[in-house]
Amino acid sequence: MAFVTKGYGFLFIWAALSAAPAPAQTIVSRIDLSTSFAARPGWRFLAFQGPEIPDELLGRAPGAIRMCISRDGGRSCHPDLNPLLGTDNRPDGFYEPHFLRRVRVVRPRPGQALLLVQAASLPSFNGNQGEGLAALTYDRARNQFILAYQRVTGHNNNEEIRYIAAGPLRGAIVSAEPTGNAPFGFWIVVNRLALTGRYREILRFRSATHYGDGNPLAVIDSEMPNILQRLSLWRSGQPLPLPARVCRRPRLVDHELWC
Repeated sequence: MAFVTKGYGFLFIWAALSAAPAPAQTIVSRIDLSTSFAARPGWRFLAFQGPEIPDELLGRAPGAIRMCISRDGGRSCHPDLNPLLGTDNRPDGFYEPHFLRRVRVVRPRPGQALLLVQAASLPSFNGNQGEGLAALTYDRARNQFILAYQRVTGHNNNEEIRYIAAGPLRGAIVSAEPTGNAPFGFWIVVNRLALTGRYREILRFRSATHYGDGNPLAVIDSEMPNILQRLSLWRSGQPLPLPARVCRRPRLVDHELWC
């Protein structure tokens, strides 16, 4: 994996969600949640984006995004997503979302719906961005959406947070983040949805994949045999777990998948 100058410490928080949207804001995403979650009528995910702003790097940059789960068109939001991806309330582009990557409803298991929200900050001087993912479930007894998972990471050092949509890890969320000391590799963390409706960590280990080893695969793909073997979902001698991309010559090199 290629080493890129560190800069992943830039985090971002989600813009304040309790105030009504300003007239200049535009709705960039509107998703009905009541049907997908068998929730009471009126629940929606809404994302409001402000006007473009001047930016030293981009010249003009997309405005900040305010994300909201609401029953009243965004006048009030439940839950308040403001503190989920950081604790710094400074109003700058590294601490708030300006790019809504994806919002989708997924099914981690039959009869269970999950709302995934992915967003990113403005880029820094070295091209780094804050990248965050949150997952929410619906509590029918309380008629409330609750945070099931959240994590924020950088962009420049091959970090990734990935929801696994199919296979033996269906519904899991896997993250790969750089280690802080030699030999420089990645911390691989696997979270699975518990009966409580929240994700919990079930596996954490230091990767076999290292910076600069030349492997073109994403870290999570190169580490998938290790992940599955540690969870007793794969063993040596079985067909290798392959990434979605074409893998012409799949092989293990020092416990790391290469194509």
